[in-house]
Formats: sequence, C-alpha cells, structure tokens
Amino acid sequence: MTTVQAKADQRSLPQSIRDQLRDEILRGTLPPGTQLRQENLAERFGASRIPVREALRQLEAEGLVSYQLNRGAVVIAMSTSEICELLDIRAALESYAAKLAVPNMVVADIELMKRILASYDVATTLPEWAECNRQFHLALCAPSNNERLKKMIEEYCLSTTNRYPHLRMSLNTQKEDVQRDHYQIVDACKRRAVNEVVSLLEQHILETKREVLAAARLGQ
Repeated sequence: MTTVQAKADQRSLPQSIRDQLRDEILRGTLPPGTQLRQENLAERFGASRIPVREALRQLEAEGLVSYQLNRGAVVIAMSTSEICELLDIRAALESYAAKLAVPNMVVADIELMKRILASYDVATTLPEWAECNRQFHLALCAPSNNERLKKMIEEYCLSTTNRYPHLRMSLNTQKEDVQRDHYQIVDACKRRAVNEVVSLLEQHILETKREVLAAARLGQ
C-alpha cells in the first residue's frame, strides 16, 4: 500500500464507522439511550479512538448522538414535541430552499431525483428508505446553490427527523403514499411550478408531523 493510499484509508475510516453506526441507529439496533463507549467501539472496529471520536462527532452534528455528563456519547432520544419542532423548522428551511432551487434546475437535476426515487421503489429495509429519503430531499435542495442552507437542512433536520417517520411508516402507513408525494414534487419541478413545489413539499413534511402527533396520541 502506498503512503497516499494509507492516508486515504485513514481519512475514510471515520466515515466508515459513522455509516455503520448511523445504519444501526436508523435500524433500531442501537435504540435511544444506548451508550457509545469509545473504547468498546475502537475494539469493535479494530481502530484507535481517534477515528471513533471523529465518527461520533459527525453523528452528533447530524443530531443522532449527544454527549451527556458521566455517560459520554449516547444515542439521542427525542420527545414527540421535539420531533415536531424540528419538522416545523425543516418545513420552513426546505420550502425556502426549494423556492431558490426550482428556477435553477436542469435536466440532470430531475434525472438525479428520478434515479433516487427508483432506488426508493425497490428498497425493502428501513435504513434504505431513510437513506433514499435523505438523498431525495438533499437533491431537491441542491440547486438552491446555498451550501450553508443545505448543510443546515442535512445536519440539523434531516438526519434527526428521518429515523422517526420511517420507523412509524413501517407500521402505520404505506411507502407508496410517501413516494406519491415525491413523484408529484418531481413533476412540479419539471414544470418549474415553484409555488406548487413549495406547497407540495410543505404539505409532505407537515403530514409527517400530523402522523407523529396522531401516533403519540393513540399510543402507537
């Protein structure tokens, strides 16, 4: 292995650890409240604590992990009200991003969203649904050409709220309902119908909020 390859592998190790832990959090293998001890994770992944610490820092930025006194890194547990507050923020940020993005879209943007939705159609597991959903919403926002806005949506909203609706969706709703919304949004994007895209997107996110509230009310 060359020095360059070794350095590349070293850089990719935190991302590899992060991706595995994120998958387990989304899947529910690591439920809210689980302690993520650096020494245990280092032993598990055959790594030093440095890449583990960086992976946990990235998960913290995504809102999946928090640091607690005397406990270290812990998988976040969010209340219904906290989830709903984030969904309100997400609706506002994504709607604004879409308003900026749609006029800038080209054929390649539309095709990318279609490819993501095609992957979503054949996905069979919760982590796959969550990842396809994340990719779709980021692809929709990308033509806004506002990296700071996109980063806020990705790190502050999408990663945190993404896991809860998809866990609920597997029990109470059909994947087809979510996909229908997505395809309607893409169709409106193709027609450059900015106001329609914004309206559809806002309804799509706030419908998730209504279902989260209903699930909590009905004890589901």
